Parts: sequence; structure tokens; C-alpha cells
Amino acid sequence: MKLDDAKVAVIGLGYVGLPLAVEFGKKRPVIGFDIKAKRVEELADGYDHTLEVEPDELAASDVRFTADEADLDDANIFIVTTPTPIDQHKQPDLGPLLSATRTIGRHLSAGDIVIYESTVYPGATEEECVPLLEQISGLGFNEEFFVGYSPERINPGDKEHRVHNIVKVTSGSTPTIADLIDELYRSIVTVGTHRAPSIKVAEAAKVIENTQRDVNIALMNELAILFNRLGIDTEDVLLAAGSKWNFLNFRPGLVGGHCIGVDPYYLTYKAQAVGYHPEIILAGRRLNDSMGTYVVSQLVKKMTKAGILVRGSRVLVLGLTFKENTPDLRNSRVIDIIRELEDYGVLVDVHDPWASPEDALEHYCIELVRVPEESAYDAIVVAVGHRQYINAGIECVRRYGAPSGYVLYDLKGSFHSTALM
Repeated sequence: MKLDDAKVAVIGLGYVGLPLAVEFGKKRPVIGFDIKAKRVEELADGYDHTLEVEPDELAASDVRFTADEADLDDANIFIVTTPTPIDQHKQPDLGPLLSATRTIGRHLSAGDIVIYESTVYPGATEEECVPLLEQISGLGFNEEFFVGYSPERINPGDKEHRVHNIVKVTSGSTPTIADLIDELYRSIVTVGTHRAPSIKVAEAAKVIENTQRDVNIALMNELAILFNRLGIDTEDVLLAAGSKWNFLNFRPGLVGGHCIGVDPYYLTYKAQAVGYHPEIILAGRRLNDSMGTYVVSQLVKKMTKAGILVRGSRVLVLGLTFKENTPDLRNSRVIDIIRELEDYGVLVDVHDPWASPEDALEHYCIELVRVPEESAYDAIVVAVGHRQYINAGIECVRRYGAPSGYVLYDLKGSFHSTALM
């Protein structure tokens, strides 16, 4: 196959797939496929509700958006960017990935290439996806069709690090295919690529990127708990330690989203499958998953010390998305704080200028308040440091507190501690 003749189809038009399709669409015609007809209609109308791609970028890119899988017959390179979540037992859920694989299998022809970008455990592409492609297409692996793996590195809400200026790891099922896949991505990635020696290496590289961040944040969370008991301000400690050139600038907080709070479980799943129990990774996960409960315990202590009756009190939670300045609600751990407060009999209002009210209701059964009521709340939790809150200033946040007394808890350190006194 010559790249000049290649027709690319991107399967899944979410936070990862859409920016990728648009970037390829600057160089060649692209098929952008998604099973959600509403999403396809939205993009065809020039609007991206994830806010990752601007309308002018959509208009300037040669992408044909479709929910009709028959359109995939025109493609010979398929790139899969479907989500890979975990289930309620914290086990990998490959359902969306395998569903996309079945769809591709129905339209696979001799000579075609399937590239996976979804985060998986090492071995999943060749152990789970390839047999399914063979079964459905009736074609032979590495004889009639080929596969590759090039892990996504999208950071939702980040307008500085985009597809074209993030080094791309690539791999292929044969040396020739690996070269072709690397060349394909080099056509859009201006900072270059890193060709991994095998698909498994590329899969492992992706899953440890976020596992490393998860473990480091867990360390910061544990230090924050310790410093709280010692009566030391954690932010002051981190600022002092950060004056050393090689101190890693991690911060404590809730760990959610589609990557950091999920990917380590893919690695631990595979580790346990081969008989190894990963101590540090699982310890970090347990600690990070418990932070919502810890935050509420500290808030309740503050309220009790202030003479505020917890049961029946009103608490305002500012921010619901998994991180600042993005509408992405996937795996947001702010929900842990909300549910824990409700268990105490607290009446919780949630405000978020970025989140879709419809998505909040669908995913978490939470009705967002459009404008918080002033002078109404016994406690205020700044859960997500959206720029709207920062720009408005701490005094604006304080207006929501009850005149008779209230507690303010700044989870993300959005405002310096002295401003909270």
C-alpha cells in the first residue's frame, strides 16, 4: 500500500478520535465514523461539544462524518479510538473496543491495516482484537490484513499540547507495516515519532505513562494527609520543595478522568493474570480512590468545630468535571464527595460552568444549579479549579456562604491558603 493512495477512517469521534481525524483531514480525505448519530450531526453542522476542536478547524478539514458503517467500505486504514473504561469491579471493559473491531471486520479487505489507539493492557491487540478480525473478515493476519498500535496522548482541555506537537509512539505487526504506520503519523506529527520495536512495547508504554502519574499523585495525597496532621500547609511545603530543580511538580487531589484513574487497572489486571501482585500500583490506586471520603471527613470536622450542624446543612460544590476547564465528566471523582455528603444527610448543590446539565443528569443523576444562591450555604467546596472561579476571585466564592457562619474547603489549592482565612 502507498500512503498517497490510503483512505483513512477514524472509528470513534470523541476526545481522542475527533482531533486525530481533523489533523489527518488537513492532509487527506478522512472518514470520521461514530455510532452516535447525534454526534455525527453535530460535527457535520460544525460544532464540537467537547470543545477540543474549533468550528474553523472543522470547516478547514476534509473529514466526512458518518454513522453509516457502509461508508467504511471506502477505507483501507482503520484507526480505532474508542474508550476503554473499567467496570464496577475495576476490571478492563473491552466492550467498546471489541464492538469497533467487529464493525471493522465486516468491512476489512485484503491489504487493509487496522491501527488501535485505545489504551489496553500489553498483549490485548494481538490476543483479543486480531482473532476477532480474523473470525469476522475471514482474512489471515499478517498475510491479508495487518495491525498496528499507536497510543493516544490527548490531554482534554489542553490547547498547547495537540496531536501535531506531541511525539507519537508507533508500532506495527510486521517491520514493513511498522514503517508505513510510522510514516503515516509523521505526516501529521511535526515533532516526530518514536517507533517501538513491537506492539506489546507500545501498549505497555501507554499504560505506564498514566500509572506513573497516578502513583506520584498518590504520594502527594499521602503527604497532604500527613502534613494536615502536622498542622503544616501542603501548598507551602510543595512550593518550598519545588525550588529544587529536579523536584517533580505533582499536586494532591482527586484522580479521575478516562486515563489516570483507569489505566493502572489495565496494567494490574494483566500483572495478576501472569501471577504477579503489583503492590505499589494498587496501593496508589486505593489511596487515590479514597480521597473523596477523606475530603468529606475533613470538611465535616471543620463544620463541627465551627458549630455547624452537619445533618440538614447546605453545601455548595463548585465543579463536577474530572479536571479544570473542560466539559469532560468521565470518571469524575467529585461524585465521591457528593455521595459521601449525601450519606451524612447534607443537601448538596452542584455548580459547573463547563459541564453539560444534560450529561450531568444522565451520568450522575445530578441537576446542576445555574446560579448558586448567595448567603445560603453552610459549606463551600471548591472541587475543580475552573478559570471562571479563579478569575472571579475568592471574595466572589465567599458570597455564597451563610452570614451566620460557613466553612470553605479549597480542594485543588485554587486560592492561596492565606486567602481562605
